[in-house]
Amino acid sequence: MFKNYIKIAWKSLKKQPFFTFLNTFGLAIGMAGGLLISLYIYNELSFDTMFVDAERIHRINVDFKFGGAESKEALTSAPMADALVRDFPQVEMTTRFNAIGSMLIRQENVEHNTKETYTTFVDSSFFQMFGLALIEGDVNTALNEPNTLLLTKTAAEKHFGAATKALGQTLVLDNTDTYTVTGIINDMPKNSFLKDYSVFMAMAGLEDAQKNEWTSHNFYTFIKLIKGAHASNFQAPLQSMLGTYIIPFAQKYFPGITEEQFKASGNHLNYSTIPLTDIHLYSDFDNEMSASSSIQNIYILSFIGLFLLILACVNFMNLSTAHSLKRSKEVGIRKTLGSSRMGLVHQFLMESGLITFISLILGVIVAIISLPFFNSLAGKNIEIPFSNPIFWLLLLAVSILLGLLSGSYPAFFMSRFIPAKVLKGSGEKSVGGGKIRNTLVVFQFAISVFLIVSTLVVYKQLDYIQSKDLGFTKSQVLVVEDVFAAGTKALAFKEQVQQLGQVSNVSLSGYLPTPSYRNNTSFFIEGSTNQENAINMQIWDVDMDYISTLDMELIAGRDFNKDFVSDSTAMVLNESAVKILGKNPEEVIGMRLSRDLGDENARFLTVVGVVKNFHYESLRKDIGALSLAIGRSTGSMAIKLEAGDYTNSISAIEEIWNKTAPGHPFNYHFMDDAFNTTYKSEQNLGHIFITFTILSILIACLGLFGLAAFNAEKRTKEIGVRKVLGASVSQITYQLTIDFLKLVAIAILVSIPVGWFVMGKWLEDFSYRTEIGIGVFVFASALAISVAILTVSYQSIKAAIVNPIKSLRTE
Repeated sequence: MFKNYIKIAWKSLKKQPFFTFLNTFGLAIGMAGGLLISLYIYNELSFDTMFVDAERIHRINVDFKFGGAESKEALTSAPMADALVRDFPQVEMTTRFNAIGSMLIRQENVEHNTKETYTTFVDSSFFQMFGLALIEGDVNTALNEPNTLLLTKTAAEKHFGAATKALGQTLVLDNTDTYTVTGIINDMPKNSFLKDYSVFMAMAGLEDAQKNEWTSHNFYTFIKLIKGAHASNFQAPLQSMLGTYIIPFAQKYFPGITEEQFKASGNHLNYSTIPLTDIHLYSDFDNEMSASSSIQNIYILSFIGLFLLILACVNFMNLSTAHSLKRSKEVGIRKTLGSSRMGLVHQFLMESGLITFISLILGVIVAIISLPFFNSLAGKNIEIPFSNPIFWLLLLAVSILLGLLSGSYPAFFMSRFIPAKVLKGSGEKSVGGGKIRNTLVVFQFAISVFLIVSTLVVYKQLDYIQSKDLGFTKSQVLVVEDVFAAGTKALAFKEQVQQLGQVSNVSLSGYLPTPSYRNNTSFFIEGSTNQENAINMQIWDVDMDYISTLDMELIAGRDFNKDFVSDSTAMVLNESAVKILGKNPEEVIGMRLSRDLGDENARFLTVVGVVKNFHYESLRKDIGALSLAIGRSTGSMAIKLEAGDYTNSISAIEEIWNKTAPGHPFNYHFMDDAFNTTYKSEQNLGHIFITFTILSILIACLGLFGLAAFNAEKRTKEIGVRKVLGASVSQITYQLTIDFLKLVAIAILVSIPVGWFVMGKWLEDFSYRTEIGIGVFVFASALAISVAILTVSYQSIKAAIVNPIKSLRTE
């Protein structure tokens, strides 16, 4: 019986190649899109799950407000880890990371440096905490001693040619410290928070790690709870650390301060934990060790993947029920000859199952071909797990489910035809199902319009980010990295670059408004006697040319000036800092601030200017308080170039660098590129949106195209009569098209409020955001209507130009 069903199904599909193609192709596209999105979501949800006892590992975070500034940090203080083990029996062990970014590395007998972008200090408990093993070396001793480090396998091969040659060798870091390689570790998994890190240095050699500095937050602190302990029961006891450690330590700087006074001043300091496996998708804390994503994006992509599959199934149902008129007599004859209704259901389900199976094969092929393109869009390195049998079982199960879902309604729909009616020639009336088909068309286009609206909003926000006045100039600014490698020649390098023809200005500072150095501290107005007068803000060490190089706008006072000797102790505040001080910009000029409270030897900085707020963090956040002061920071050099071909200028700068710092790599980037990386996740989301929006529209159009062909065929006699009575081609085309456009209009009315609500919620993540605006909905509606007209008009015009004699002969 089963074999017979397959034979009949195959013959039936071959008889109707046009509808078979539309169904198969639509399902294949939906399956391919659903598969790619599923792989992406699985990759995101699997972050950090590979570590041993990952469910027991948590990170400590801090949320604090002090001196008018609020911050949520993924970082805590150096002594936090020891105190947690000592004071809380729930904590089995801890480990710390001190991620310091990039470093220049070379072998002792080699002059040329190589840059490692992601390096970190780490405690020796690192191995035990995460269950990691070494390829070379002993985990029990590898990071016990100062000036020792681990290399990943790739890093070891880069520096020594082979991982086996690296053990016991020495490396010079940043031309200052010599480290011994005591272990080689496998490259970190690409779906872990350590994915980019290649150099792990012993925390035992870091002086700051040994200090009892409770108010300096520079360390990522991870804890592993004992078996049976729950993080929820750990949150309240964790708050006791404020009174036990923070306040006693702060009393050295704020004599007499108590926990009650601290809180009464409107300040707070709250510790919390976040599970290791939640960090990538759920953390909203600043200064993460690696780029994180958002669970909101996962929800959005899940809906897109689900919508694609539903669209494909709806397409199948619509086309199958529409085509059922052609098969009504076949059903009538089968029933007359004794076929049961369930027998017909089984037959039609077998046809849908066969289409689904073919679509599955095509979908997997399309997914394999599209995967490199998808990885490029998503910024991922996803692979299809061909060797995993569970993957194939799930794929088969989903295809069977899709076959049942998409084929069940057409099967039961066609099996209920009444033989007497369809054999008498009244099959058209007995088939029915028009309302359901119309509803499905509305559903398809509602989803498509929603995706169009979502895509437009994402790109509108990205355009807003690009065009917004940031308070500084990022275009035509070349940033030379690691200028500290030039040592005492850094200033000479700046002066020589300044002489180049296409260079308009140069500034030497590691503190830039794009991702770079950051330093937060508290200042006190001259004459302050207690912590209530503190202002907590960023303090950046810059040079005299910083403000002019980045075209920042002064709204009060003046810029730093080389002619004023006193400017070595000058500072410039931004508007947010002035607001915390509770004064107007003009009123703060001449004000003196110090980091030391009540110290007779305190060093004061004098405010000489106020700069307009500029965005030195993501537009997701409000602009915080910031000050600029003259200092020696040689991390980077910002070079403002004149418009033109930059190739020669960069070559000239590189030539000067090679003479100034021979053996050190010349690394550079443009500031606008660094700015764009801040919004990489939004850019990836936009690329994914536009790709799958196109796919959804394609699937919807396939269904509409098939329905238009069916509708034109069903109305062949009507068209012939109308033409005989004098109707023009345009009139007939209008009649055949208008019904579909009404459905698209209903879909637009349904989808617009949903799109407005959902994307409004998405925009709430940004402190600075665009308005959705009516133009988005007008454009989305116009695009949907245009696509529908183009899809339907071909079949409508084709039917309208047929000779009426031929049309009437069909009857």
